[in-house]
Amino acid sequence: MSCLIRLSIVLFIGCLPLTTMAQVPPQRPNIVILFVDDLGWNDLGYRNPKFHTPNIDQLRADGFEFTRAYIPTPTCSPSRVSLLTGKEAVRIQMVRHISGDPESEFSLWPSDPVQLPSRNWMPLEEITYAERLKEFGYYNQFIGKWHLGHEPYHPIHQGFDAQFGTGNHGHPGNYYSPFFKTLDPLKEAAQEAYLTDVLTVHAESFIQEYDKLQPFLLSLWYYNVHGPHIGREDFVKRYTREGLKGKEAEYAAMVSTVDESVGRVRQVIKDRGMADRTIIIFISDQGGYFDNPPFRGGKRGGETLCEGGARVPLLIYYPGLNLAPKTSAVPVQSLDIYPTLVEIASGKKCKDRHVDGKSLLPVLNGKKMRKRDLFFFRSYEDQYAAIISGDWKLIKYHSGKFELFNISTDIAEAKNLIGQRYRQEVTLKKRLSRWEKVATADHQLSYD
Repeated sequence: MSCLIRLSIVLFIGCLPLTTMAQVPPQRPNIVILFVDDLGWNDLGYRNPKFHTPNIDQLRADGFEFTRAYIPTPTCSPSRVSLLTGKEAVRIQMVRHISGDPESEFSLWPSDPVQLPSRNWMPLEEITYAERLKEFGYYNQFIGKWHLGHEPYHPIHQGFDAQFGTGNHGHPGNYYSPFFKTLDPLKEAAQEAYLTDVLTVHAESFIQEYDKLQPFLLSLWYYNVHGPHIGREDFVKRYTREGLKGKEAEYAAMVSTVDESVGRVRQVIKDRGMADRTIIIFISDQGGYFDNPPFRGGKRGGETLCEGGARVPLLIYYPGLNLAPKTSAVPVQSLDIYPTLVEIASGKKCKDRHVDGKSLLPVLNGKKMRKRDLFFFRSYEDQYAAIISGDWKLIKYHSGKFELFNISTDIAEAKNLIGQRYRQEVTLKKRLSRWEKVATADHQLSYD
């Protein structure tokens, strides 16, 4: 073969489109994580007609819903550390929301029955999903509530390339400007602006102006719908006309503002021609502040590990997958998002040994997840530990009490089956005890 012919073949191969090159991986998708604060499982229009959430309803229709999604430690800061790291928060020694004290690594909670110390920031050595996705070439933008430590521990030190609207507060003093009394990260925001709208505008601008060749990960972590319950005035008026009053109308208005934000983010993604290569994940950090029918429990009241406190909405829009069926009742946790993101970004199975979660991709691809136990932990109330195995749930109290429920037949957790000779009682008590000893080992080593 002559040199000229060889050169022609090389040039021809070099000009082939990338889709014909077997060694070139497919284009990695953009990823948007929408993390809502204190949104109850039942506080969405497709479940409860009291709420108007057409954009979230459409996200569900277009995507996939996990109807039994849980937060492993359903309280503010621990829920965030678990989402970021894929680890149970108790293993990081963060079992409640941080106190905000920048001088002390640990603090106590006055009403904690066992006075278990909890961290005041997420250690920098913990590996976040942002740090892992950066390894695969992602640009990481963070917007909104952090509540995992003061400035040296902010998102830009935990794998994110940029942050906006992030301060040291767990919630604003007001949802209308000025939003925060001290260390206001949004002090330059326009007067009379609603906090969720300020964050949404920045998210829209980020997407609209994004011009990098690399894919992006956008984490939009809302302050809504955490108290103080101050809704946007136009939505409050609408719900008041429909018969809601006081805080009920304010809260519903806050939910609708989040819904509007979801629609705006999706619209700018569509306008940029990114809809077919952008994954959207929508989830809440714990159950709702108000009543959570048909469930028992919620954010407050000492029953946080009941379904009303630990079960949350989880929707995933994943273009290109044949999402059939469109829902799954398999029990999953927010821990599972970390390995799911790693597998999406890398195209390979997540083998991170420090991670407690399991990838959700098998379910999204129509396959089954391997059966496993799910564990919950929240130390500063009498009700503090729980295990779910299939349809069975066992709850443990510091005072020595246990409760056993079959969630499939008793979704309200109204009939305690302890002492009725169910074999699940013995089995789950043993499993929970073994897990608790391992998960709290760091506490015992440090504080005995």
